[in-house]
Amino acid sequence: MLSVSDLKASYDESIILRGVDLEVPPNSVVALLGRNGVGKTSLLRSIMGLMPRTEGKIYFEGKSIEGLRGDQRARLGLGYVPQGRDIFPNLTVLENLEVSLSIAGKAGKERLEQVYTLFPVIHEMLARKGGVLSGGQQQQLAIGRALLTNPKLLILDEPTEGIQPSIIDQIEDAIHLLKKQGNLSIILVEQYLDFAKAASDKFYILDRGSVVLTGESEELTPDVIGKHLTV
Repeated sequence: MLSVSDLKASYDESIILRGVDLEVPPNSVVALLGRNGVGKTSLLRSIMGLMPRTEGKIYFEGKSIEGLRGDQRARLGLGYVPQGRDIFPNLTVLENLEVSLSIAGKAGKERLEQVYTLFPVIHEMLARKGGVLSGGQQQQLAIGRALLTNPKLLILDEPTEGIQPSIIDQIEDAIHLLKKQGNLSIILVEQYLDFAKAASDKFYILDRGSVVLTGESEELTPDVIGKHLTV
């Protein structure tokens, strides 16, 4: 589904990514792990075409995309839920969803009921402004909005950050259900390691802009966590 080869990225004179290789198979969930400041979000932004300076190769469904703008990559089927969610706080929940529907058209409308099934609270709060929702409800809205664009690859940056355990469980259930349906891959950046291990099939650990370890998620043992992820 996605192949990243020797990806380098920098801000001004600061090198952020140092030759990252990453593979996301079809119908899989890949967790991207690492301590704060090691380049995880920069890698996601590079995949989405939002980093100002990058080098390397990015292939999506076998086709090179590194020359494409972010909006062009989105139209190919890359969905992105950034850290902090970035919903429109002054629009209602329905209006937030309609932004995606205006882009996705019929395919988005067909997916609307699925979003309501995954996150019933969205359907219950259609008339409320996005800014008055709790952090967890905003996260559900952000994921639902991304799903309406009918992505083939969904990129989630810290989806459990600052939200209550009950909604974390709902998001994990949603990830499992989406994977079970067999038409979506997910990249998951996550600090909550129990969630990341339970939700993913494979992991990559970044340190100082490089991949230092990769493997099956069941291999995320206490020794591995202690060596690479404990602060």
